[in-house]
Amino acid sequence: MDVLIPTAGRTAELATTLAGLAAQDDPPFRVIISDQSEALPATAAPAVSAMLRVLEAQGRDVVVHRHLPRRGMAEQRQFLFERASSPQVLYLDDDVWLEPGTLARMSAALIRQRCGFIGCAVQGLSYLDDHRPSERAPFAAWGDEGVQPERVRPDTPEFERWTLHNAANLLHHAAELGLTDDEQLTYRVAWVGGCVLFDRATLDEAGAFTFWPSLPTTHAGEDVAAQWRVMELAGGAGLLPSGAVHLEAPTTIVDRRVEATDILFAPERRRPAPHQERNAS
Repeated sequence: MDVLIPTAGRTAELATTLAGLAAQDDPPFRVIISDQSEALPATAAPAVSAMLRVLEAQGRDVVVHRHLPRRGMAEQRQFLFERASSPQVLYLDDDVWLEPGTLARMSAALIRQRCGFIGCAVQGLSYLDDHRPSERAPFAAWGDEGVQPERVRPDTPEFERWTLHNAANLLHHAAELGLTDDEQLTYRVAWVGGCVLFDRATLDEAGAFTFWPSLPTTHAGEDVAAQWRVMELAGGAGLLPSGAVHLEAPTTIVDRRVEATDILFAPERRRPAPHQERNAS
């Protein structure tokens, strides 16, 4: 597995993310970091350097790239993808701590389901006392048929699943179902943010993030666009229990006025209705 971490201007959070990786066992993994910090590189922070040395001492390959200038998150993710070569690639945000065993559970689920991706939605532990049953209402597990391809767009019922990943909803749902870490449940998603393990070949077939030149430098939702394309090819799922904890640091993508999906899937909305196509011909 290749673990791909985009980072910019975060050091305490990145060190915590790396500490979570250092607590993982199987499968064997390599860490590839693309650092877009503007002033000092992230490795200048003692905590980051220390955790990189811990990973190296464990026998993990660690590669850190200084990747400037910044051209947007889609380009940053494509840069990382082009440096990955393992059959499984995990996009892990630099503000996510993973419980021990999370990588093994995600990898096993991806192999078992033979789908395009498995995601562990990040949970905000400051919301442990904030129960939102109405937001968990769209929850639906994949059945015996396994994960299947599907189409998600803002105008489809599948899009309503986005509320599942708010606050600590998945922690509450796993507790309600009585799930333990030894009980893996895959469920239907609209998309997953922060911690997504892809089958590399499927992500490549879907175009990965090669769409980045079509977007302005400042954008959001590039991960959603890539996941929707993968879902149409091979399906995607969330994993419960999650095992991914959000550090709840302020976002580094402050300007979110441009959603990648609005641009990349705009031709679908402009496409004439079938009767119009017949009339035109």
